[in-house]
Amino acid sequence: MIRRPRWPGWPALGAAFGLGAIAATGQAPWAMWYLALPAFAAFFQLVLRCGAGAWPGLLFGAGHFGLALSWIVEPFLVEPEVHGWMAPFALFGIAFGLGLFWAAAAAIGRRGGPLGLAAAFTAAEILRSVVLTGFPWALPGHIWIGTPLDQTAALIGANGLTLLTLVAAALPLGAPRAGTAAAVALLGATTAFGLWRLDRPMPDIASAPLVRIVQPNAAQHLKWDEDEVGRIFDRNLALTRGAAPADIVIWPETAFPYLLDRAPNALRAVGAAGQGALVILGAQRTDGGYLGWNSLAVVAPDGSVLETYDKHHLVPFGEYIPFGDLAFEIFGLRAFAAQTGAAYSAGPGPQRIDLGPPFGSFAPLICYEAVFPGILNRVPGRADWIVQITNDAWFGRLTGPFQHFALARLRAIEQGLPLARAANTGITAMIDARGRVVGSLPMGVPGALDLPLPPPLPPTPYHRWGEGPALLLLAALAAALVLRRRLDGPGRPA
Repeated sequence: MIRRPRWPGWPALGAAFGLGAIAATGQAPWAMWYLALPAFAAFFQLVLRCGAGAWPGLLFGAGHFGLALSWIVEPFLVEPEVHGWMAPFALFGIAFGLGLFWAAAAAIGRRGGPLGLAAAFTAAEILRSVVLTGFPWALPGHIWIGTPLDQTAALIGANGLTLLTLVAAALPLGAPRAGTAAAVALLGATTAFGLWRLDRPMPDIASAPLVRIVQPNAAQHLKWDEDEVGRIFDRNLALTRGAAPADIVIWPETAFPYLLDRAPNALRAVGAAGQGALVILGAQRTDGGYLGWNSLAVVAPDGSVLETYDKHHLVPFGEYIPFGDLAFEIFGLRAFAAQTGAAYSAGPGPQRIDLGPPFGSFAPLICYEAVFPGILNRVPGRADWIVQITNDAWFGRLTGPFQHFALARLRAIEQGLPLARAANTGITAMIDARGRVVGSLPMGVPGALDLPLPPPLPPTPYHRWGEGPALLLLAALAAALVLRRRLDGPGRPA
Protein backbone atom coordinates (compact mmCIF):
# COMPACT_ATOMS: atom_id res chain seq x y z
CA MET A 1 0.00 0.00 0.00
CA ILE A 2 1.12 3.57 -0.74
CA ARG A 3 0.98 5.75 2.34
CA ARG A 4 -0.04 9.36 2.12
CA PRO A 5 2.73 11.78 3.21
CA ARG A 6 2.32 12.68 6.88
CA TRP A 7 1.04 16.21 7.50
CA PRO A 8 3.59 17.93 9.78
CA GLY A 9 1.45 20.98 10.61
CA TRP A 10 1.55 24.57 9.47
CA PRO A 11 4.19 25.77 11.98
CA ALA A 12 6.66 23.17 10.71
CA LEU A 13 5.90 24.02 7.09
CA GLY A 14 6.31 27.73 7.77
CA ALA A 15 9.63 27.05 9.46
CA ALA A 16 10.74 24.91 6.49
CA PHE A 17 9.86 27.66 4.03
CA GLY A 18 11.75 30.27 6.08
CA LEU A 19 14.79 28.02 6.43
CA GLY A 20 14.78 27.51 2.66
CA ALA A 21 14.87 31.26 2.11
CA ILE A 22 17.75 31.59 4.60
CA ALA A 23 19.60 28.79 2.78
CA ALA A 24 19.22 30.78 -0.45
CA THR A 25 21.24 33.66 1.03
CA GLY A 26 24.34 31.55 0.47
CA GLN A 27 23.94 32.09 -3.28
CA ALA A 28 25.34 35.12 -5.12
CA PRO A 29 25.11 38.04 -4.73
CA TRP A 30 24.59 37.61 -0.98
CA ALA A 31 27.22 34.86 -0.51
CA MET A 32 26.26 34.35 3.16
CA TRP A 33 27.40 30.74 3.44
CA TYR A 34 27.55 31.19 7.21
CA LEU A 35 23.74 31.48 7.21
CA ALA A 36 23.07 28.90 4.51
CA LEU A 37 25.03 26.08 6.15
CA PRO A 38 23.18 26.29 9.52
CA ALA A 39 19.88 26.60 7.62
CA PHE A 40 20.46 23.21 5.96
CA ALA A 41 21.38 21.72 9.34
CA ALA A 42 18.27 23.19 10.98
CA PHE A 43 16.07 21.86 8.19
CA PHE A 44 17.51 18.35 8.51
CA GLN A 45 16.79 18.51 12.23
CA LEU A 46 13.23 19.70 11.54
CA VAL A 47 12.57 16.76 9.23
CA LEU A 48 13.90 14.24 11.71
CA ARG A 49 11.91 15.69 14.61
CA CYS A 50 8.54 16.08 12.88
CA GLY A 51 8.71 12.61 11.35
CA ALA A 52 7.71 13.83 7.89
CA GLY A 53 9.78 14.63 4.86
CA ALA A 54 7.80 15.30 1.70
CA TRP A 55 5.81 18.36 2.77
CA PRO A 56 8.65 20.08 4.65
CA GLY A 57 11.00 19.27 1.75
CA LEU A 58 8.60 20.85 -0.74
CA LEU A 59 8.27 24.05 1.32
CA PHE A 60 12.00 24.20 2.07
CA GLY A 61 12.71 23.91 -1.66
CA ALA A 62 10.06 26.50 -2.51
CA GLY A 63 11.57 28.99 -0.06
CA HIS A 64 15.06 28.36 -1.37
CA PHE A 65 14.34 28.45 -5.09
CA GLY A 66 11.73 31.18 -4.76
CA LEU A 67 14.35 33.58 -3.40
CA ALA A 68 17.46 32.32 -5.20
CA LEU A 69 15.72 32.23 -8.60
CA SER A 70 13.54 35.29 -8.15
CA TRP A 71 15.22 36.72 -11.25
CA ILE A 72 13.05 34.35 -13.32
CA VAL A 73 10.41 37.10 -13.45
CA GLU A 74 12.75 39.52 -15.24
CA PRO A 75 12.31 38.20 -18.83
CA PHE A 76 8.55 38.70 -18.50
CA LEU A 77 9.07 42.33 -17.51
CA VAL A 78 10.97 43.32 -20.66
CA GLU A 79 7.56 43.84 -22.26
CA PRO A 80 5.34 43.93 -19.16
CA GLU A 81 2.24 44.95 -21.07
CA VAL A 82 2.48 41.71 -23.07
CA HIS A 83 4.10 39.14 -20.78
CA GLY A 84 4.00 40.66 -17.29
CA TRP A 85 0.96 38.65 -16.21
CA MET A 86 3.00 35.43 -16.53
CA ALA A 87 5.73 36.51 -14.07
CA PRO A 88 4.10 35.30 -10.82
CA PHE A 89 3.17 31.99 -12.44
CA ALA A 90 6.79 31.51 -13.56
CA LEU A 91 8.11 32.20 -10.07
CA PHE A 92 5.55 29.95 -8.40
CA GLY A 93 6.15 27.21 -10.97
CA ILE A 94 9.93 27.15 -10.69
CA ALA A 95 9.93 27.42 -6.88
CA PHE A 96 7.51 24.56 -6.28
CA GLY A 97 8.53 22.60 -9.37
CA LEU A 98 12.16 22.39 -8.28
CA GLY A 99 10.96 21.97 -4.71
CA LEU A 100 9.56 18.59 -5.74
CA PHE A 101 13.13 17.27 -6.01
CA TRP A 102 13.78 18.25 -2.41
CA ALA A 103 10.42 16.86 -1.30
CA ALA A 104 11.40 13.45 -2.65
CA ALA A 105 14.87 13.73 -1.12
CA ALA A 106 13.51 14.58 2.32
CA ALA A 107 10.94 11.79 2.18
CA ILE A 108 13.50 9.16 1.20
CA GLY A 109 16.54 10.45 3.05
CA ARG A 110 15.05 10.89 6.54
CA ARG A 111 15.07 7.10 7.03
CA GLY A 112 18.86 7.27 6.97
CA GLY A 113 19.16 10.01 9.56
CA PRO A 114 21.11 13.25 9.01
CA LEU A 115 23.66 11.70 6.65
CA GLY A 116 20.86 9.94 4.80
CA LEU A 117 19.33 13.35 4.13
CA ALA A 118 22.69 14.67 2.93
CA ALA A 119 23.05 11.76 0.51
CA ALA A 120 19.46 12.00 -0.74
CA PHE A 121 19.65 15.74 -1.31
CA THR A 122 22.90 15.36 -3.22
CA ALA A 123 21.34 12.66 -5.40
CA ALA A 124 18.31 14.91 -5.99
CA GLU A 125 20.57 17.77 -7.08
CA ILE A 126 22.42 15.49 -9.49
CA LEU A 127 19.07 14.45 -10.97
CA ARG A 128 17.92 18.08 -11.12
CA SER A 129 21.01 18.79 -13.19
CA VAL A 130 19.97 16.36 -15.94
CA VAL A 131 16.18 15.77 -15.85
CA LEU A 132 14.32 17.54 -18.69
CA THR A 133 17.64 18.88 -20.04
CA GLY A 134 18.66 19.88 -16.50
CA PHE A 135 18.89 23.05 -14.47
CA PRO A 136 21.96 22.96 -12.16
CA TRP A 137 21.50 26.53 -10.89
CA ALA A 138 21.58 27.44 -7.16
CA LEU A 139 23.09 24.14 -6.00
CA PRO A 140 23.94 24.00 -2.28
CA GLY A 141 27.62 23.66 -3.22
CA HIS A 142 27.52 27.02 -4.99
CA ILE A 143 27.54 28.82 -1.63
CA TRP A 144 31.35 28.47 -1.55
CA ILE A 145 32.07 30.30 -4.81
CA GLY A 146 34.40 33.16 -4.03
CA THR A 147 35.87 31.45 -0.94
CA PRO A 148 39.02 29.29 -0.86
CA LEU A 149 36.83 26.22 -0.48
CA ASP A 150 35.64 26.61 -4.08
CA GLN A 151 39.01 25.26 -5.26
CA THR A 152 37.78 21.78 -4.27
CA ALA A 153 35.69 21.91 -7.45
CA ALA A 154 38.90 21.21 -9.38
CA LEU A 155 38.80 17.78 -7.74
CA ILE A 156 35.12 16.88 -7.37
CA GLY A 157 33.10 19.50 -9.28
CA ALA A 158 29.96 21.31 -8.22
CA ASN A 159 28.11 18.13 -7.22
CA GLY A 160 31.03 17.12 -5.04
CA LEU A 161 30.87 20.54 -3.38
CA THR A 162 27.16 19.96 -2.74
CA LEU A 163 27.86 16.61 -1.07
CA LEU A 164 30.61 18.18 1.04
CA THR A 165 28.30 21.03 2.08
CA LEU A 166 25.39 18.82 3.09
CA VAL A 167 27.58 16.32 4.93
CA ALA A 168 29.12 19.20 6.91
CA ALA A 169 25.60 20.40 7.77
CA ALA A 170 24.47 16.90 8.81
CA LEU A 171 27.44 15.70 10.88
CA PRO A 172 26.70 17.70 14.08
CA LEU A 173 23.14 16.37 14.24
CA GLY A 174 24.05 12.74 14.85
CA ALA A 175 26.66 13.29 17.58
CA PRO A 176 26.92 16.98 18.55
CA ARG A 177 30.49 17.04 19.85
CA ALA A 178 32.17 14.51 17.61
CA GLY A 179 30.03 15.50 14.64
CA THR A 180 30.78 19.19 15.03
CA ALA A 181 34.48 18.42 15.30
CA ALA A 182 34.26 16.29 12.15
CA ALA A 183 32.40 19.03 10.25
CA VAL A 184 34.96 21.64 11.29
CA ALA A 185 37.77 19.31 10.27
CA LEU A 186 36.14 18.65 6.89
CA LEU A 187 35.60 22.32 6.10
CA GLY A 188 39.00 23.24 7.54
CA ALA A 189 40.83 20.68 5.42
CA THR A 190 39.12 21.76 2.20
CA THR A 191 39.73 25.42 3.02
CA ALA A 192 43.42 24.66 3.66
CA PHE A 193 43.58 22.89 0.30
CA GLY A 194 42.00 25.91 -1.36
CA LEU A 195 44.43 28.35 0.24
CA TRP A 196 47.34 26.14 -0.81
CA ARG A 197 46.09 25.91 -4.38
CA LEU A 198 45.50 29.65 -4.65
CA ASP A 199 49.02 30.29 -3.37
CA ARG A 200 50.66 28.11 -6.00
CA PRO A 201 52.51 30.04 -8.72
CA MET A 202 50.92 30.35 -12.12
CA PRO A 203 52.75 29.05 -15.21
CA ASP A 204 55.11 31.47 -16.91
CA ILE A 205 54.15 32.73 -20.35
CA ALA A 206 56.50 34.57 -22.67
CA SER A 207 53.92 36.87 -24.19
CA ALA A 208 50.17 36.78 -23.71
CA PRO A 209 47.82 38.18 -26.35
CA LEU A 210 45.91 41.31 -25.38
CA VAL A 211 42.19 40.55 -25.20
CA ARG A 212 39.61 43.34 -25.49
CA ILE A 213 36.16 42.40 -24.16
CA VAL A 214 33.32 44.67 -25.23
CA GLN A 215 30.29 45.50 -23.07
CA PRO A 216 27.81 47.62 -25.08
CA ASN A 217 25.14 47.81 -22.35
CA ALA A 218 22.19 47.57 -24.72
CA ALA A 219 18.89 47.52 -22.83
CA GLN A 220 16.87 44.46 -23.82
CA HIS A 221 13.75 46.42 -24.73
CA LEU A 222 15.86 48.60 -27.08
CA LYS A 223 18.26 46.01 -28.45
CA TRP A 224 16.17 45.18 -31.51
CA ASP A 225 14.44 48.54 -31.85
CA GLU A 226 14.82 49.74 -35.46
CA ASP A 227 15.87 53.21 -34.31
CA GLU A 228 18.47 51.85 -31.88
CA VAL A 229 20.09 48.98 -33.78
CA GLY A 230 22.43 51.21 -35.78
CA ARG A 231 23.48 53.24 -32.75
CA ILE A 232 24.24 50.13 -30.70
CA PHE A 233 26.22 48.64 -33.59
CA ASP A 234 28.26 51.85 -33.92
CA ARG A 235 28.93 51.74 -30.17
CA ASN A 236 30.29 48.21 -30.52
CA LEU A 237 32.54 49.31 -33.39
CA ALA A 238 33.87 52.26 -31.39
CA LEU A 239 34.59 50.06 -28.36
CA THR A 240 36.30 47.55 -30.66
CA ARG A 241 38.68 50.21 -32.02
CA GLY A 242 39.58 51.49 -28.55
CA ALA A 243 42.55 53.73 -27.92
CA ALA A 244 44.98 51.24 -29.47
CA PRO A 245 44.66 47.91 -31.33
CA ALA A 246 44.21 44.69 -29.37
CA ASP A 247 45.14 41.17 -30.49
CA ILE A 248 41.65 39.77 -30.18
CA VAL A 249 38.25 41.34 -29.46
CA ILE A 250 35.16 39.65 -27.98
CA TRP A 251 31.55 40.85 -28.32
CA PRO A 252 28.61 39.47 -26.30
CA GLU A 253 25.85 37.09 -27.35
CA THR A 254 23.84 38.30 -30.39
CA ALA A 255 25.72 41.64 -30.27
CA PHE A 256 25.98 41.56 -34.07
CA PRO A 257 22.50 42.87 -34.89
CA TYR A 258 22.16 41.41 -38.39
CA LEU A 259 21.91 37.86 -39.71
CA LEU A 260 25.46 36.58 -40.06
CA ASP A 261 24.85 35.09 -43.48
CA ARG A 262 23.20 38.22 -44.92
CA ALA A 263 25.33 41.18 -43.82
CA PRO A 264 28.71 41.21 -45.62
CA ASN A 265 29.09 45.00 -45.36
CA ALA A 266 28.50 44.98 -41.61
CA LEU A 267 31.03 42.16 -41.22
CA ARG A 268 33.61 44.16 -43.16
CA ALA A 269 32.97 47.08 -40.77
CA VAL A 270 33.62 44.75 -37.83
CA GLY A 271 36.85 43.50 -39.39
CA ALA A 272 38.04 47.04 -40.05
CA ALA A 273 37.23 48.15 -36.49
CA GLY A 274 39.43 45.35 -35.19
CA GLN A 275 42.48 47.01 -36.82
CA GLY A 276 44.13 43.68 -37.52
CA ALA A 277 42.60 41.80 -34.59
CA LEU A 278 40.35 38.81 -34.79
CA VAL A 279 36.83 39.55 -33.51
CA ILE A 280 34.78 36.90 -31.72
CA LEU A 281 31.13 37.89 -31.70
CA GLY A 282 27.67 36.59 -31.02
CA ALA A 283 25.21 36.58 -33.90
CA GLN A 284 22.18 34.85 -35.32
CA ARG A 285 22.57 32.92 -38.52
CA THR A 286 20.36 30.89 -40.82
CA ASP A 287 20.78 28.30 -43.54
CA GLY A 288 18.94 30.57 -45.93
CA GLY A 289 15.69 28.80 -45.15
CA TYR A 290 13.78 28.08 -41.96
CA LEU A 291 16.64 26.86 -39.76
CA GLY A 292 18.36 29.39 -37.52
CA TRP A 293 21.01 29.28 -34.80
CA ASN A 294 22.26 31.32 -31.88
CA SER A 295 25.91 31.40 -32.86
CA LEU A 296 29.42 32.54 -32.08
CA ALA A 297 31.59 33.57 -35.02
CA VAL A 298 35.26 34.42 -35.48
CA VAL A 299 35.64 37.32 -37.92
CA ALA A 300 38.90 38.02 -39.74
CA PRO A 301 40.25 41.55 -40.40
CA ASP A 302 38.84 41.40 -43.94
CA GLY A 303 35.35 40.64 -42.61
CA SER A 304 35.29 36.97 -43.57
CA VAL A 305 33.93 34.44 -41.10
CA LEU A 306 36.68 31.98 -40.15
CA GLU A 307 34.80 29.76 -37.68
CA THR A 308 31.32 29.40 -36.23
CA TYR A 309 29.88 27.62 -33.23
CA ASP A 310 26.14 27.05 -32.77
CA LYS A 311 24.67 26.92 -29.29
CA HIS A 312 23.55 23.36 -28.65
CA HIS A 313 22.07 23.46 -25.12
CA LEU A 314 19.09 25.73 -25.62
CA VAL A 315 16.85 27.30 -22.99
CA PRO A 316 13.47 25.50 -22.89
CA PHE A 317 10.59 27.85 -23.80
CA GLY A 318 13.08 30.72 -24.10
CA GLU A 319 14.98 29.55 -27.20
CA TYR A 320 12.87 26.62 -28.31
CA ILE A 321 9.54 24.97 -27.58
CA PRO A 322 9.94 21.38 -26.33
CA PHE A 323 8.59 18.92 -28.92
CA GLY A 324 8.10 21.83 -31.33
CA ASP A 325 9.39 19.87 -34.33
CA LEU A 326 7.06 16.99 -33.48
CA ALA A 327 4.13 19.37 -33.26
CA PHE A 328 5.07 20.70 -36.68
CA GLU A 329 5.36 17.24 -38.24
CA ILE A 330 2.14 15.84 -36.75
CA PHE A 331 -0.16 18.83 -36.48
CA GLY A 332 1.42 21.33 -38.84
CA LEU A 333 1.76 23.88 -36.01
CA ARG A 334 4.51 25.96 -37.55
CA ALA A 335 4.61 28.43 -34.66
CA PHE A 336 6.00 25.67 -32.42
CA ALA A 337 8.68 24.45 -34.80
CA ALA A 338 12.27 25.58 -35.06
CA GLN A 339 11.95 25.57 -38.85
CA THR A 340 9.69 28.60 -38.80
CA GLY A 341 12.29 30.86 -37.22
CA ALA A 342 10.16 31.15 -34.06
CA ALA A 343 12.82 29.15 -32.21
CA TYR A 344 16.49 28.29 -32.53
CA SER A 345 17.82 24.99 -33.78
CA ALA A 346 20.36 23.19 -31.61
CA GLY A 347 23.97 23.00 -32.76
CA PRO A 348 25.79 19.66 -33.04
CA GLY A 349 27.51 19.84 -29.64
CA PRO A 350 30.59 21.08 -27.75
CA GLN A 351 33.39 22.39 -29.92
CA ARG A 352 36.99 23.56 -29.74
CA ILE A 353 38.06 26.40 -32.02
CA ASP A 354 41.78 26.59 -32.81
CA LEU A 355 42.99 30.08 -33.69
CA GLY A 356 46.67 29.16 -33.91
CA PRO A 357 49.55 31.03 -32.24
CA PRO A 358 49.51 33.07 -30.10
CA PHE A 359 45.86 32.50 -29.18
CA GLY A 360 45.74 28.73 -29.04
CA SER A 361 42.33 27.07 -28.98
CA PHE A 362 39.26 28.02 -26.98
CA ALA A 363 36.07 26.29 -25.89
CA PRO A 364 33.01 28.44 -26.69
CA LEU A 365 30.01 28.75 -24.38
CA ILE A 366 26.93 30.80 -25.19
CA CYS A 367 25.01 32.17 -22.20
CA TYR A 368 23.12 29.38 -20.43
CA GLU A 369 25.66 26.74 -21.46
CA ALA A 370 28.04 27.96 -18.74
CA VAL A 371 25.59 26.63 -16.15
CA PHE A 372 26.41 23.02 -17.15
CA PRO A 373 29.82 21.75 -15.99
CA GLY A 374 29.72 18.63 -18.14
CA ILE A 375 29.71 20.55 -21.44
CA LEU A 376 33.37 21.51 -21.15
CA ASN A 377 34.34 17.93 -20.36
CA ARG A 378 32.84 16.90 -23.70
CA VAL A 379 34.84 19.40 -25.76
CA PRO A 380 37.02 17.45 -28.22
CA GLY A 381 40.62 17.82 -27.09
CA ARG A 382 42.04 20.15 -24.46
CA ALA A 383 41.37 23.86 -25.02
CA ASP A 384 43.72 26.61 -23.81
CA TRP A 385 40.95 28.93 -22.61
CA ILE A 386 37.19 29.39 -22.45
CA VAL A 387 35.07 32.11 -24.06
CA GLN A 388 31.60 32.78 -22.71
CA ILE A 389 29.41 35.25 -24.55
CA THR A 390 26.09 36.11 -22.92
CA ASN A 391 23.23 38.58 -22.79
CA ASP A 392 22.35 38.85 -19.12
CA ALA A 393 20.02 41.78 -19.74
CA TRP A 394 17.28 39.13 -19.60
CA PHE A 395 18.14 38.48 -15.93
CA GLY A 396 17.69 42.02 -14.61
CA ARG A 397 20.31 43.61 -12.35
CA LEU A 398 19.61 42.27 -8.88
CA THR A 399 20.53 38.58 -8.60
CA GLY A 400 20.53 36.66 -11.89
CA PRO A 401 23.63 38.20 -13.52
CA PHE A 402 25.67 37.73 -10.35
CA GLN A 403 24.71 34.08 -10.03
CA HIS A 404 25.43 33.45 -13.70
CA PHE A 405 28.83 35.11 -13.30
CA ALA A 406 29.60 32.98 -10.23
CA LEU A 407 28.89 29.81 -12.21
CA ALA A 408 31.31 30.95 -14.91
CA ARG A 409 33.99 31.32 -12.24
CA LEU A 410 33.32 27.76 -11.09
CA ARG A 411 33.72 26.45 -14.65
CA ALA A 412 37.20 28.01 -14.78
CA ILE A 413 38.15 26.30 -11.51
CA GLU A 414 36.80 22.92 -12.60
CA GLN A 415 38.74 22.99 -15.86
CA GLY A 416 41.88 24.85 -14.76
CA LEU A 417 41.41 27.23 -17.69
CA PRO A 418 41.12 31.02 -17.95
CA LEU A 419 37.72 32.31 -19.02
CA ALA A 420 36.96 35.50 -20.94
CA ARG A 421 33.37 36.60 -20.40
CA ALA A 422 31.60 39.14 -22.61
CA ALA A 423 28.20 40.17 -21.23
CA ASN A 424 25.91 42.70 -22.88
CA THR A 425 25.02 44.61 -19.70
CA GLY A 426 27.51 42.94 -17.33
CA ILE A 427 29.27 41.27 -15.68
CA THR A 428 32.05 41.35 -18.29
CA ALA A 429 35.28 39.92 -16.88
CA MET A 430 38.52 38.06 -17.31
CA ILE A 431 38.82 35.10 -14.94
CA ASP A 432 42.04 33.20 -14.35
CA ALA A 433 42.43 29.41 -14.25
CA ARG A 434 41.76 29.33 -10.50
CA GLY A 435 38.54 31.30 -10.73
CA ARG A 436 39.95 34.64 -9.61
CA VAL A 437 38.63 37.79 -11.24
CA VAL A 438 41.59 39.47 -12.97
CA GLY A 439 39.49 42.43 -14.08
CA SER A 440 35.83 43.26 -14.69
CA LEU A 441 33.40 45.92 -15.84
CA PRO A 442 30.52 46.88 -13.54
CA MET A 443 26.91 46.22 -14.34
CA GLY A 444 25.03 48.63 -16.54
CA VAL A 445 27.84 50.66 -18.13
CA PRO A 446 29.25 50.54 -21.66
CA GLY A 447 32.97 49.95 -21.92
CA ALA A 448 35.81 47.70 -23.00
CA LEU A 449 38.11 45.63 -20.81
CA ASP A 450 41.70 45.24 -22.02
CA LEU A 451 43.70 42.48 -20.33
CA PRO A 452 46.34 39.90 -21.26
CA LEU A 453 45.04 36.35 -21.51
CA PRO A 454 45.98 34.43 -18.32
CA PRO A 455 47.80 31.09 -18.71
CA PRO A 456 46.07 27.71 -18.44
CA LEU A 457 46.87 25.10 -15.80
CA PRO A 458 47.42 21.38 -16.40
CA PRO A 459 44.23 19.32 -16.67
CA THR A 460 42.42 19.07 -13.35
CA PRO A 461 41.07 15.82 -11.85
CA TYR A 462 37.58 17.07 -12.64
CA HIS A 463 38.55 17.57 -16.29
CA ARG A 464 39.96 14.04 -16.40
CA TRP A 465 37.25 12.16 -14.53
CA GLY A 466 34.22 14.45 -14.52
CA GLU A 467 31.50 13.43 -12.05
CA GLY A 468 33.22 10.12 -11.27
CA PRO A 469 34.83 11.16 -7.94
CA ALA A 470 31.64 12.85 -6.66
CA LEU A 471 29.50 9.85 -7.61
CA LEU A 472 32.01 7.51 -5.97
CA LEU A 473 31.90 9.51 -2.73
CA LEU A 474 28.10 9.54 -2.81
CA ALA A 475 27.97 5.79 -3.44
CA ALA A 476 30.40 5.18 -0.57
CA LEU A 477 28.23 7.24 1.80
CA ALA A 478 25.07 5.43 0.69
CA ALA A 479 26.75 2.04 1.14
CA ALA A 480 27.95 3.00 4.63
CA LEU A 481 24.44 4.06 5.61
CA VAL A 482 22.92 0.79 4.33
CA LEU A 483 25.57 -1.24 6.16
CA ARG A 484 25.01 0.71 9.36
CA ARG A 485 21.27 0.19 9.15
CA ARG A 486 21.73 -3.57 8.75
CA LEU A 487 24.12 -3.71 11.69
CA ASP A 488 21.79 -1.67 13.88
CA GLY A 489 18.87 -3.93 13.06
CA PRO A 490 15.37 -3.11 11.82
CA GLY A 491 14.17 -1.79 15.13
CA ARG A 492 16.67 1.00 15.58
CA PRO A 493 17.03 4.23 13.60
CA ALA A 494 20.09 4.61 11.37
